[in-house]
Amino acid sequence: MGMTITQKILAAHAGKESVDPGELIMAKLDVVLANDITAPIGITEFRKAGAKKVFDKDKIVLVADHFVPNKDIASAQQTKLMRDFAREHEITNYFDVGNMGIEHALLPEQGLVLPGDTVLGADSHTCTYGALGAFSTGSGSTDFAAAMITGEAWFRVPESMKFIFYGKRQKWVSGKDLILHLIGDIGVDGALYKAMEFTGEAIADLSMSSRLTMCNMAIEAGGKSGIIAPDKVTLDYVESRANRGYRIYESDPDAEYCEVREYDVSKIKPQVALPFLPENTVPISEVTDIKIDQAVIGSCTNGRLEDLRIAAQILRGHNIHPDVRLIVIPATQSIYMQALYEGLIEIFIEAGGVVSTPTCGPCLGGYMGILAEGERAISTTNRNFRGRMGHVDSEVYLSGPAVAAASAVLGKIASPEEL
Repeated sequence: MGMTITQKILAAHAGKESVDPGELIMAKLDVVLANDITAPIGITEFRKAGAKKVFDKDKIVLVADHFVPNKDIASAQQTKLMRDFAREHEITNYFDVGNMGIEHALLPEQGLVLPGDTVLGADSHTCTYGALGAFSTGSGSTDFAAAMITGEAWFRVPESMKFIFYGKRQKWVSGKDLILHLIGDIGVDGALYKAMEFTGEAIADLSMSSRLTMCNMAIEAGGKSGIIAPDKVTLDYVESRANRGYRIYESDPDAEYCEVREYDVSKIKPQVALPFLPENTVPISEVTDIKIDQAVIGSCTNGRLEDLRIAAQILRGHNIHPDVRLIVIPATQSIYMQALYEGLIEIFIEAGGVVSTPTCGPCLGGYMGILAEGERAISTTNRNFRGRMGHVDSEVYLSGPAVAAASAVLGKIASPEEL
């Protein structure tokens, strides 16, 4: 019996010829990641363990992205702790205000994660990097601390689920719509501790941005990881960024999957996830007369340049509804700068929106767009749990950038076709 791409990567990092689902292994790590919320806890545990140095200063990545620029004294203290640790241990890849970005957009952009890697990140959306053909998963801060010391982590090899997407996408449908549709189909625990492998002609047709979006939200279906086998799109993306070697893996034709599902993307319309779970997904055609107070375009899910271009295309020549606040958050400094060069920022501001420095901000209810009681937001972020973006009695609706931009103009959740 052959192996899946996930089994092959884990076997290589465990020093084994093969691994089976359910097997417990110790795997060497190529990247160990944390942010200004999760790193301080891990750093405290690192010191409690009596560790004197990290296993490899070049393989640890620390990113200040959740509450920066610091919103209060507590967040300033958190970031200072991480900053001091990075200096003490001469961490090569420490990103602070001015050169940081939202971590899961920043690391692929900087070439820090490459095909064939095994990545452990103290953030649940670390599964994003599977879009590059890596095994990448989130952990708690204690596992992050252990990984900083040893350079290894234990895993139970996950079973793999295969999701085959075929057909031609409708206008305005992106990777966000495909993954929302999938989550709506299987539910938020439908892939619990599974490696979600996305394949098919429609996946091959996706941009790297859309692939990153899909793998980013694997965790919203309960997945241990999301992954897409590298192809020309992947290699075109990584070759100009990589500063070390990498290895391409793909699943064997006779690899075993615990489940296989197929989707005809020609039948998938732009999607909206209703409160209070990402699985509450419906086509935009079924959403009627839901007025909004705020629209957010950004996050590690949809704050990349492609997302901003789509939003600007829709907003050009329009003004946002007088009852709506539009907040646009480029995911990295590089994306922000390119958006400036292309005139996208001007379009957002002329439409009546505001543009933020890169930050996770409102996605986790941090700042830069907290909702009051009874308010509704349409957002390109990844979660819409009760109280996620503010007051427990506020509501978050998830969509791609096209629907979010059109909704900002019309003052209600709407399709771009309505403009």
